[in-house]
Amino acid sequence: MDIQHSFGQALKLARKSRGLIQEDFSVVSSTNFISLLENGKTSPTLHKLEAICSTLGTHPLALLALAYALNSDSTKDVDLLLQRVRDEVQDFINSQV
Repeated sequence: MDIQHSFGQALKLARKSRGLIQEDFSVVSSTNFISLLENGKTSPTLHKLEAICSTLGTHPLALLALAYALNSDSTKDVDLLLQRVRDEVQDFINSQV
């Protein structure tokens, strides 16, 4: 499965876990766009991702981490995935010193 489809699955899972329907996103997007996202037919811009996550009440990184966790058997362990991200971000920060 590609990451675009995994993102769609993650969005749908997060939306349903929050008890939201696609129409709840009408302030930030059309229901057609949310449907396209959930079906893996398109990807959001960063601006749209932030707006969608605001409606979900979650950080964009949480939704992206869920998408990557769903995308790969090797990253099903969320702790390992988040540790990798934490380490890489710290490496980037340290490299600018």
